[in-house]
Amino acid sequence: MPDTPVAGAPGLYAENLRPAEASTSGVAWPAIIGGAFAAAALSLILMALGSGLGLASVSPWSGSGASATTFTVMTAIWLIVIQWLASAVGGYVTGRLRTKWVGLHTHEVFFRDTANGFLTWATASVIGAAFLASAASSVVGGTAHTVAQVASGAAAGASQAAGQSATRQAGDSGDPMGYFVDSLYRSDHPGASTAAGDVQAESRRILVNGVRSGGVPAPDKAYLAQLVSARTGLSQADAEKRVDAVIAQENAAEVKAAQAADAARKAASYLSIFMALSMLVGAFIACAAAALGGQQRDEY
Repeated sequence: MPDTPVAGAPGLYAENLRPAEASTSGVAWPAIIGGAFAAAALSLILMALGSGLGLASVSPWSGSGASATTFTVMTAIWLIVIQWLASAVGGYVTGRLRTKWVGLHTHEVFFRDTANGFLTWATASVIGAAFLASAASSVVGGTAHTVAQVASGAAAGASQAAGQSATRQAGDSGDPMGYFVDSLYRSDHPGASTAAGDVQAESRRILVNGVRSGGVPAPDKAYLAQLVSARTGLSQADAEKRVDAVIAQENAAEVKAAQAADAARKAASYLSIFMALSMLVGAFIACAAAALGGQQRDEY
């Protein structure tokens, strides 16, 4: 096909006026990698700072320091702050460091800067998952472990000591068959001559079986009342009231433990949701910051 001459320009053909396609990609990988490492490093610094602030907000004393709910909210907010600041810095660095594009429309430059900012955020996320996971887990995990110890160290120690004491007194209280063995040798009139340790061990096994089965049966309650009456000298009616009160306290403690476990589950769920949302916002901020940095790069 012959060339088409341009009117008014002898020797110049339309085919020669077509813009040549660039041989390089619009992805500025050196700037992206540099911005990604800057974002990952800042994330690690802010994570360490947040861990220090978290440790400063808790206290081993009951009623002092931040509660578990407050600590979870603070952690979620700080994770969002980390994503925002790190993404903004990484995207801006990428926009300022990329090579200036010439002969491009303003909209195309804006799109490329935005895309490079998004790639910076994605690369920083991959770097954080691949190379900083162990360090971040060590920092955050160490903080969470310390907080857990601070919050429940005294209670755990007391519980462990009580459990060891109970084991020494009860002997085979941890035996799942102990309750059924005891039922074989129950007496209709338990006497006060039975050793105190044996009575307490048998009572403990009855209560533990009640927790496992969802409640203490009426015959077990009556038998416990007989044991209490024989050991303490209380009337049968007063002994039954005492048994009912102890079982009610046991049920309340079980409900409280279930509520604490459910609160921990909800806190972990909310934290994951906040983390996902913060990462999405971080991606947007990285795109905007890269566009801003590229605009200033071309302007200055």
